[in-house]
Amino acid sequence: MNHDATAPERVPNPPTGAVPFDRTLAIGLLLDMLRIRRMEERCAELYGEGKIRGFLHLYIGEEAVAAGALRVLRPEDKVLATYREHGHALLRGVSMNAIMAEMYGKREGCSRGRGGSMHLFDAASHFYGGNAIVAGALPLAVGLALATRLQGQPCVTACFFGEGAVAEGAFHEALNLAALWQLPVLFCCENNRYAMGTALQRSQSQTDLCAKAAAYRIATERVDGMDVVAVHQAMQHAAGLVRHQGLPMFIEFQTYRFRAHSMFDPELYRDKAEVEAWKQRGPIHTYSARLKAQGLLTEEQFLALDAEAQDEVQHAVAFAEAGTWEPAEDLTRDVLTPAAEVAS
Repeated sequence: MNHDATAPERVPNPPTGAVPFDRTLAIGLLLDMLRIRRMEERCAELYGEGKIRGFLHLYIGEEAVAAGALRVLRPEDKVLATYREHGHALLRGVSMNAIMAEMYGKREGCSRGRGGSMHLFDAASHFYGGNAIVAGALPLAVGLALATRLQGQPCVTACFFGEGAVAEGAFHEALNLAALWQLPVLFCCENNRYAMGTALQRSQSQTDLCAKAAAYRIATERVDGMDVVAVHQAMQHAAGLVRHQGLPMFIEFQTYRFRAHSMFDPELYRDKAEVEAWKQRGPIHTYSARLKAQGLLTEEQFLALDAEAQDEVQHAVAFAEAGTWEPAEDLTRDVLTPAAEVAS
């Protein structure tokens, strides 16, 4: 095993081959990735303009994971994610308007403007965060899966987290309980290789993440997270097993983020040439090239899809700009119990 974090990593060849989906699904996956990419690019611009404040962690480069995975899940399934969750929320069904308003801190946001970028939440779509604490969603996922089991609901609880979470105690506690109690949890690890800013081999002696999950007698699978086709197929298989067997499973999606960890990150821990090499495997342009080669997409159709995504972003920004700030008298709402209720 190579423990030299400075050694250049061999970047795999871009995914190729026929797309084995009907045209509706094939084009839908491309549009999903475009919607995430254009929304986040605009968010980066708005952050620079001071319209979005606080922390902002972009998903650019990793869109194939959310796009390939979320379409597999059913409306009643539960979804949890990290602070890099904008794409997951969007594809889970949270409107871009509500997401953008939340980014702005406006009352029309999905969390009334109180959570911002890291705390997107929407109970109606069973999207339970957005969690700012590394590995914080893992125990919540186990609790949700236990609740659905006790209620007799045939649900899958899908929990998305980064490889940095694998080093946290909550990861091991969650996987242990899920295996011990045989709970229907699908643990989805988005391994983008650098956690916050430290290469995986610098922080963990065992870099085989599937081996760690397998230690709890949980089935595992490793997938090319830059290939939306591979992600979708793997997720179909995994979600089916979890749903019908009622047992947990762990998937490692090997992906790569093209932007810094957050907008505050000077990104001094990886070489620019490495980033550029990985961009050659970008999930949007490699997938669209496959669709074009297969006759499922033309350049004109791609541009039309891209324009559709950008138009949605433009409307979402306008919605957020027109939103309202929460009045000061509501600041204790959902924080303090009114005295009259305490007295009763």
